[in-house]
Amino acid sequence: MPSVKQFNPLNVAVLTVSDTRDEETDTSGRYLVDAASEAGHNVIEKRICLDDKYQLRSIVSQWIASDDVQVVISTGGTGFTQRDTTPEALSCLFDKCIEGFGELFRHISYQEIGTSTVQSRAVAGMANGTAIFCLPGSTGACKTGWQGILQEQLDSTHRPCNFVVHLKQTSASSCPSRG
Repeated sequence: MPSVKQFNPLNVAVLTVSDTRDEETDTSGRYLVDAASEAGHNVIEKRICLDDKYQLRSIVSQWIASDDVQVVISTGGTGFTQRDTTPEALSCLFDKCIEGFGELFRHISYQEIGTSTVQSRAVAGMANGTAIFCLPGSTGACKTGWQGILQEQLDSTHRPCNFVVHLKQTSASSCPSRG
């Protein structure tokens, strides 16, 4: 009889990339915080950053180097305007790219918004045992990414595989799930 895996809450940091949002108007970042918390994960930090590739790299580099952050989810800055620099800012930090994330995101998104999904530059990668997922800035896109991919892939009980086994271990990641 196969053993049943126990849920392992992860330490998540959420970054909203925007030149116009603040805590009151950041519905996408708030959705990701709420969704991760409701799934049983520990949201240990949430920040809003201007769409500036050097500021983005600085914040995410600190999280990658931290012993506490296992997952980074960003929202915003993945479009085609001059100011949209999230993929360029963060991809250079990846030790490995997770090509399937962007492909699957656009596949799921196509069912919702049709060919407009080709304008999504959602990307993901791993760096120093930290999974980094870059989602578009709309709340709908964050729901698509969370419900269609991240919720299962950040769940240690999901079979046949998930990202949890690839993440750095923290003392908090071995704590029992909040009930």
